[in-house]
Amino acid sequence: MNIWGNYWDNILFALAVIIIAVLVARLLRWMIGRGLKGAVRKLKIVDATKYNFLKNAVEFIIYIIAAIVIFRSIDTLRTAGTALFAGAGVLAAIVGFASQSAFSNIVSGVFIVIFKPFSVGDRVKIGTLYQGDVEDITLRHTIIKDFENRRIVIPNSVMNNETIVNSTLTEEKVCIFIEFGITFESDNDKAMAIMQDEALRHRDCIDNRTAEEKSHDFPQVEVRLINFADSAQLLRAYVWAKDPTAGFNLKCDLLKSIKDRFDREGIDLAYPHRTIYLKQNPTSVKV
Repeated sequence: MNIWGNYWDNILFALAVIIIAVLVARLLRWMIGRGLKGAVRKLKIVDATKYNFLKNAVEFIIYIIAAIVIFRSIDTLRTAGTALFAGAGVLAAIVGFASQSAFSNIVSGVFIVIFKPFSVGDRVKIGTLYQGDVEDITLRHTIIKDFENRRIVIPNSVMNNETIVNSTLTEEKVCIFIEFGITFESDNDKAMAIMQDEALRHRDCIDNRTAEEKSHDFPQVEVRLINFADSAQLLRAYVWAKDPTAGFNLKCDLLKSIKDRFDREGIDLAYPHRTIYLKQNPTSVKV
């Protein structure tokens, strides 16, 4: 009877520790979240990356402490744990090797939070495959929400080893290239004026000139003839937008409106073509 009594006492104790750990973890997450909202109201601008990472780290630490308390307080588990760690060197090596990846992700997550190559809410491009907004940074991985509203889960160690293009690291303004290739017979001055006019008409086009550039009457939208291709004059307009989303919309709209304007005003877009000359042999061969 005493054995069964100790057995149920140990189970109840473990359940109590687990319940308390869950409640404390949720309470601390709520307090950190409330502190974040207060900072947003007072400071207007706040980096949520550290708060999200802190919430995840605090929850992880509480569960680790709860596990240690259970193992240290229950005699059977403490004895089994001592024997296991004392005599299972091979098992410890296997577990250590298997946990290298998890530990690497945790350390990489700490480095991301400290050195801040990106933060929660930033729009990033990871390598050549993934692009979207950073939604969360946990202890083990970074969550990216792509433009199709899917979540891309990338281990933190991978994020530390990838080339990251961050569109919002220091400022969100972007310069959009609007490029067209027109035929050599088309009037490039007229085409450049059309591209500039259409860009200035767009609602998302912003003026990024400095005071000195404005005083020297630099154009708000600059259009240049950048190169000659085999069949085209290549024109490029430099148009500024307030953020990457506005820049994407601006580019799509201008590609259509400029093409329509070219069609109305006789500017022909270039396309690849070849002129082939056939040389005839003046002598005939009889077989």
